[in-house]
Amino acid sequence: MLDRSKTVFVAGARGLVGGALVRKLRTDGFSKVLGPSKAELDLCDATAVDAYFATHKPGYVLMAAGKVGGIHANSTYPADFVAINLAIALNTVQSAHRHGVEKFLYLASTCIYPRLAPQPMREADIWTGPLEPTNQPYAVAKLAGIELVTGFRRQFGFSGICAMPTNLYGPGDNYDPMNSHVPAALIRRFHEAKLTNASEVVVWGTGAPKREFMHVDDLADACLLLMETYDDPQIINIGSGIEVTIADFAAAVKDATGYGGALRFDTTKPDGAPRKLVDSSRLRSLGWTSKISLDDGLKSAYAAFLRDVAA
Repeated sequence: MLDRSKTVFVAGARGLVGGALVRKLRTDGFSKVLGPSKAELDLCDATAVDAYFATHKPGYVLMAAGKVGGIHANSTYPADFVAINLAIALNTVQSAHRHGVEKFLYLASTCIYPRLAPQPMREADIWTGPLEPTNQPYAVAKLAGIELVTGFRRQFGFSGICAMPTNLYGPGDNYDPMNSHVPAALIRRFHEAKLTNASEVVVWGTGAPKREFMHVDDLADACLLLMETYDDPQIINIGSGIEVTIADFAAAVKDATGYGGALRFDTTKPDGAPRKLVDSSRLRSLGWTSKISLDDGLKSAYAAFLRDVAA
């Protein structure tokens, strides 16, 4: 059981995942939750990160920071995706080890799995084949982060664990029209189409690829369970089991936003991996299941968009 009186540092607290982690920790009774902004702490600055750990002495760290984005962002900024994510992981893990952090959770991504990995993807499937080219820079950096945490665990007894969330959506997402992931991009696109009475919304690709989606508050719930109960060097998947085609997901977003026009798929644009579903049986064996349905989750995500972005 984690000590609720200890300080918890959430790296990336102003993002989609970090924000959900902060909400969950505070709801669950943690009174000292640190979530500095990038202006307050640049995680790429090793000296600043080490000084922060020395000053605040967190007992627990949840690592949700990083440069993220979809297909366009990965293809446009490949060097940034590798360099920034590597720097953040190295600085945070080294400082956590140096200053005696008791438990460390590193959040990676299902993009670490091979493009044609067997479905559903098991934890043992990493390193078994080529990555999906459209997000390879990010995936390579995340794989290196996993190796960093497990290496510190083997060499120094560092109490670090690594988890692989599936595709996420919810409050606090990045809605940039060029650099966002599919859920946020579609929410914004349908909202703007509704405002302008556009006759159609164009979605990249064929709509055929299948994706598993999970509300970020479900992820936060699973992460706290892992911090409480999981201490194994093997990575562990976090998935909802809710798998739909991109076409069906786009239709669900359309319904959630109340857009009344048509959908059109631009088949000249890339699809990405044909299917991404994780095997979360190890997590379920710990007693966890997803609680938020796709329809309810999208409605709450759109409400958060209206409150925080569109207002």
